[in-house]
Amino acid sequence: MNYSRRKFIKTAGLATAGTLISSRVALGSSSIWTSNSNTLKVGLIGCGGRGTGAAGEALSADPNVILTAMADAFDDHLQNSFNTLKTKYGNKVQVPESNKFVGFDAFQKLIDSDVDVVLLAAPPCFRPQHLEAAVNANKHVFCEKPFAVDAPGLRRVMEAAKKAKAKNLSLVSGFCWRYHQPKRDTFGRVLNGQIGEILGGEATYNTGELWFKEKQHGWSDMEYKLRNWLYYNWLSGDHLVEQAIHSIDMFSWAMGDKAPLKISGTGGRQKRIDPKFGNVYDHFGLTYEYDNGVKIYFFCRQQAGTSPSYAVELIGKDGRCYVDCRTGEHKITGKNAWNLADATKFTDAEAYKQTKVRGMYQVEHDELFASIRANKPMNDGEWMTRSNLLALAGRMAAYSGQTITFDQALNSSEVLFPGDISWDTKYDLSIAIPGVTAFK
Repeated sequence: MNYSRRKFIKTAGLATAGTLISSRVALGSSSIWTSNSNTLKVGLIGCGGRGTGAAGEALSADPNVILTAMADAFDDHLQNSFNTLKTKYGNKVQVPESNKFVGFDAFQKLIDSDVDVVLLAAPPCFRPQHLEAAVNANKHVFCEKPFAVDAPGLRRVMEAAKKAKAKNLSLVSGFCWRYHQPKRDTFGRVLNGQIGEILGGEATYNTGELWFKEKQHGWSDMEYKLRNWLYYNWLSGDHLVEQAIHSIDMFSWAMGDKAPLKISGTGGRQKRIDPKFGNVYDHFGLTYEYDNGVKIYFFCRQQAGTSPSYAVELIGKDGRCYVDCRTGEHKITGKNAWNLADATKFTDAEAYKQTKVRGMYQVEHDELFASIRANKPMNDGEWMTRSNLLALAGRMAAYSGQTITFDQALNSSEVLFPGDISWDTKYDLSIAIPGVTAFK
């Protein structure tokens, strides 16, 4: 199947509208969940820090939710996560030893168990396979970002999301800012025209370095890489796709989730050059150009000792919008000036209150489980895959040194993740060199 920007444009308005719905979901038709029990059973795939957090939020979203199964490639990850959750949530964690699945096939064993909702939080390279399996087994899904490390994987996710919608299954993404009421209010005002026609903008995700785990005795090469998955683009997608994608998602949201015409940029390894940091870059600078000539400039880096920046600024004919994720600043200047700090009324005051009290990560799960209970499934598939593609396209442009069209990125044949792997698998990809590394 050949995918095109035109098809994305047709669905952009509807997909964007869905992101503006506040904490009480009102979508769709009946859910496939028809259990006679009032209890929703949850399974966690990927028991690291983010997965453990997601499980806790799922258990806090509804009084009749229990965790009944866990899966991870590593037994120590699973046991540490189980102990943390059991200590905090007590009887809501009901995972017998028989439902603790370890290994590369653990995800399928969990999905085959008696769970209603699956939380996907393993490294991103596994997400397409895990999402396909969950949807095929009629499970509701919370799907952490990103959803694929290459375009062939993302196309699988796109098809799985469509299938989930056809089956009336809820699919909620890990793009947490879409569930943050101040940003819903702010970007909602942009989408309603309060800064006028957008003329351009800038987005950043500049931060320090992250964790690294030294190789231990007995680890195979594959175990070492999986425990340091951030530093291998075939496991993480590179930090542009794995982390900085949040800022890409925010500006895409504010642009109405429209597909850009083309993407260009640069990147490289300036500071994080030790071989232990695998084959990922430590900085990117990208330009996203839309069909009306609007350009969004995007910068991200992971370099210790550098100034941080995590913000989106949009310039319109009638004003500017500025959102800073570090300081909490949300404001519009110009003709329709508005500042979150001074505001006394919000698009949905109760939703804002709940987001402030419970936090955006919790609201993701509050809305997911509310949609299941109400038999009104929600599906983030269209816009979440579009944002993922924008990140992939940026990486393709920077790695190759070429200007990439949206359609080229969408139909790219480049496969980073090799698929079936074992602990004995040896797999490496070289560091990309712009002008040498070919776009595929």
